[in-house]
Amino acid sequence: MRAELDEASLVKANAQLWEPMIAMRLEPVAGSEEFCVGPGHLIGSVSLYGLWKGRIEVRLAAGLALAGTAAMLMQPVETVTEADALDATKEIANMIGGVIKSSLPKPCTLNVPESSVATDGLCMPPRMDDVLSVAFRHDTGALLLRVWEEACG
Repeated sequence: MRAELDEASLVKANAQLWEPMIAMRLEPVAGSEEFCVGPGHLIGSVSLYGLWKGRIEVRLAAGLALAGTAAMLMQPVETVTEADALDATKEIANMIGGVIKSSLPKPCTLNVPESSVATDGLCMPPRMDDVLSVAFRHDTGALLLRVWEEACG
């Protein structure tokens, strides 16, 4: 990555959201492990434009998405709907994107976040040349945070 991003900055950005705002602690997965999320996981993403152009994506296992949504909404997990979880996933992508944006070259603007339910699973090798990624584990499921850099001024 040409911007000043590394695995440690992604771990920090993720922790700044989950620990103080959602009251959940996610543990980073060692970078040497392959990481998989199954079908039905939720995807949240946000694109950034300006001197830095790229995309930030979060993929949450269904259990983690439901537990995180319930914590955000302060309601029992059994009352969380898919629409609630999709809205929360967008907000998670947007908030993590905002933290990452603060370390990118200025000016840099966040686009409107998107979310969806994945029909297929995804397995990531430990390292990819064109993607910076960090996986996290929680008792309720896993999360994958990925960043693609398209261009940096």
